[in-house]
Amino acid sequence: MLKKIKHLSLAMPLIVGAISVQAKPLSLERIFDDPSLSGKSPVQLKFSPDGSRVTYLQGKSDDYNRYDLWEYNLKDNTNRILVDSAKLFSGPENLSDEEKARRERQRIFGKGILEYKWSKDGSALLFPLNGDLYYYDLASAKSKKLTDTETFETDARFSPKGNYVSFIREQNLFALELDSGKEIQLSKDGGGVIKNGMAEFVAQEEMSRMTGYWWSGDETKIAYTRVDETPVKEAIRNEIYADEVKLFNQRYPFTGTDNVKIQLGVVKLNDQQVDWIDLGKDEDIYIARAKWLKDGNTLSYQWQNRSQHKLELRFYNSETKIQKVALTENSETWINLHFDLEFLKDKKHFVWASERNGFKHLYLYRTNGQLVRQITSGDWAVDSLKGIDENKGIVYFAARKDTPLESHLYSASLFKKGNTKRITEKGQYHNVVLAKDSKTFIDNSSSDNKPNSAALRKVNGEFITWLEENKLDSNHPLTPYLNDLTKPEYGTIKADDGQVMHYRLFKPSNITDGKKHPVIVNVYGGPHAQRVTNSWRSKNLYFQYMAQQGYVIFQLDNRGSYNRGKKFEDAIYKHLGVVEVADQIKGVEFLRTLDYVDPERIGIYGHSYGGYMALMTMFKAGDYFKAGVSGAPVTDWALYDTHYTERYLGHPDTNAKGYEASAVFPYTDGLKGPLMIYHGMADDNVLFTHATKLFKQLQDNEKQFEMMTYPGSKHSLRGKQVQTHLHKTITNFFNRHFDVE
Repeated sequence: MLKKIKHLSLAMPLIVGAISVQAKPLSLERIFDDPSLSGKSPVQLKFSPDGSRVTYLQGKSDDYNRYDLWEYNLKDNTNRILVDSAKLFSGPENLSDEEKARRERQRIFGKGILEYKWSKDGSALLFPLNGDLYYYDLASAKSKKLTDTETFETDARFSPKGNYVSFIREQNLFALELDSGKEIQLSKDGGGVIKNGMAEFVAQEEMSRMTGYWWSGDETKIAYTRVDETPVKEAIRNEIYADEVKLFNQRYPFTGTDNVKIQLGVVKLNDQQVDWIDLGKDEDIYIARAKWLKDGNTLSYQWQNRSQHKLELRFYNSETKIQKVALTENSETWINLHFDLEFLKDKKHFVWASERNGFKHLYLYRTNGQLVRQITSGDWAVDSLKGIDENKGIVYFAARKDTPLESHLYSASLFKKGNTKRITEKGQYHNVVLAKDSKTFIDNSSSDNKPNSAALRKVNGEFITWLEENKLDSNHPLTPYLNDLTKPEYGTIKADDGQVMHYRLFKPSNITDGKKHPVIVNVYGGPHAQRVTNSWRSKNLYFQYMAQQGYVIFQLDNRGSYNRGKKFEDAIYKHLGVVEVADQIKGVEFLRTLDYVDPERIGIYGHSYGGYMALMTMFKAGDYFKAGVSGAPVTDWALYDTHYTERYLGHPDTNAKGYEASAVFPYTDGLKGPLMIYHGMADDNVLFTHATKLFKQLQDNEKQFEMMTYPGSKHSLRGKQVQTHLHKTITNFFNRHFDVE
């Protein structure tokens, strides 16, 4: 849910004294206009299979929402556009409803090239565009359409050896042989409630599993899910647009109701015969992940029970049809899913991540399920596994060993004891991509006031070259505004149970003795999210703008948020909106000790789970929060989906009181100050019904409030015009109620 999304550089201080650029006042219009104030911030950075180039997507200078494919060629040390999206397809994209929903689940927004796949030998690229598939040959710099149908092809990729392209069409799985152009239909009963090779709603939205099929390494077979949506309750969902209302009969798995029925099978390409795997007697389960072992015959899949207290890593031999449970994870609260499973080339070992000791760490196993050793340990969390150098016996991973505010690349010994070594430089937040040969890595870094830069480095951290320096020089779009950006302050506060919480503070530059400033507490507060990091977020430009208008902006990661270990998260189990509100009150108590803060003008603003938090604080702690803006809020957890909601609240049948107490409705009488609620009227994640149900109760109770609705907008309220209007609305609301001119 309520997350979806996705930083670093050589230590490069923010030096502006030598830059001769006329300072400009930051405006809301400029924040959301072209060119992006983030500058050239590449996304989807990848090494080509032969390691000769680094490729990435970058928005056009005159339209940052239209993406082209760029490369940094390591042979001639040159940045250049590799594929211009307009040359592939220049018209408006027509997408199926399924693909629109899939992109919303992926938090993908834009036009042009939004996804790309490399062929095995690095000679070609695959692009899905306008519902068709394009094959681009690098040698000739020419593209050809692989499909040209009235239907839509989605979730396309090359096979492991590059001989096929696989895709989903009309809810069936296909493979196209590139040499002959022959299509092989691998499933035939897709359509209606049956979806083959596709991830169901909760898999996409809550498990971050965006696919439902997996190639074996030898290209002879594909594992895939068959989803039957028949058991899922059908609901009529409205999407309200400016000039029409669309009605969808959507099968939405409301918490406590039936999920899809899921099967997992292996289909052979030569005869299209399917072997269905025995998943056990309990059909009310989740298939969280799947991945083939290096032997080409064994499929691993992660089986999770409905309560999410148990996760099994199972191995299925597609030749013998025998399966076993390699390992089991158990929890009294819930188990967080991850993608940190890597099978070694020796075909004898694998690396796995677990939170069994309270923090996420890496473990080495034999393929027979025997634990060899714990690779990392300590009161800090591993973010993700980045790569393994088997020859040298080294594991590379991202983690927060030095500070929870920054993600760094580390190395540790794979087979024997050794020290954990940090590779990237402190003072930046690092997102890295390790090359397959483990000799170099892409270092995409940023800090709070420094947009992303991408460098190529040796595996010891030594700088090789810039891929995209994104230098804050006289040509950078952010430069005219640099002198007026405030440097955020960081600190910690203790929760009631003694656990340490981190905060960030944006202060106005015009603070003077005796002057009291209004405060906006920007909150998210929910699980699997962290707001207080030393990283660039374009969203923070709005908070910089508000600081320039005289506001103090305060962000606090309360208990329940991510990257602090399981104990820190588990405090919210079975009762949402309790410790989170208590922790945000702690934050206000701290703010009241600051001599430049006006304690009578402290407001709160959040979106999604943050919108829920804005409501709960306004309803339950009106003496602390004097005005609030709630965006796309969950109001009734009974209206949200199974996998997310039951993870934290349990099943409604066993925790009915917890559900009732975690909804906002029992507390609406506590509303004292002004409240504004906004919501996208086509939201298919937190349905618009959440807002309308609250509107009705507030109206019935004669509680005054303001609202702003956005026709056609989904949960993220994408688009320059919508974002500009939204932030003007939020600003005007706080200005009016806090007497700011």
